[in-house]
Amino acid sequence: MKKNNFFNFTILIFWVSSCFAAGQPVQQFKAFIAKANTLVADVKQVSIDEYGKPGKISYGTFYLQRPGKFRWDYKKPFVQQIVSSSGKVWFYDADLEQVTIKKTDQSLGSTPALLLSGEVALEQNFDIKNQGQNEGMQWIKLIPKDESSGFKYILIGMNGEQLAGMELSDNFGQLTRIYFSNLKVNTPINSEVFEFKVPEGVDVFTEQ
Repeated sequence: MKKNNFFNFTILIFWVSSCFAAGQPVQQFKAFIAKANTLVADVKQVSIDEYGKPGKISYGTFYLQRPGKFRWDYKKPFVQQIVSSSGKVWFYDADLEQVTIKKTDQSLGSTPALLLSGEVALEQNFDIKNQGQNEGMQWIKLIPKDESSGFKYILIGMNGEQLAGMELSDNFGQLTRIYFSNLKVNTPINSEVFEFKVPEGVDVFTEQ
């Protein structure tokens, strides 16, 4: 995965207030999000090449608080963050020394996590299908109705009633899979986690 395409892939995760079609994995996901108002998880993100082989791996932590707050905090191999709160999304790349700020409704293509944070009406934007089993997970496939969304599909992986993975295929032909571990549901999260502070000396770009 190319580093400068990082923000097209990450994020991908969770919170949906709208209803899904019937089916066991879908129902398991509905049950999970119905009970989870906060979530903290370790993240392993793997880029997949055109032959289905794993490539670059990133590690970090994901935080979520409904409605509408989340944070992707990547530490290896690069320091990168995405923070959503108060109708805005901050994209920070430490190596580039750059922060980009977007409004939530402008960030759908670059931050698929918004689809799962309660900020976007999922069924209005996606066709939803059961995808079958792979890597020990049952997968749900989300296909965007808008071809300009920036990605071809998102998969959500469930291990029983536990969220376990996500996968994103973007319009550049790149595939990224995310694995969640050490999930902590409904534990208190310090509000400062979702307060992004722009580091000194970085360039800031605001998209209106």
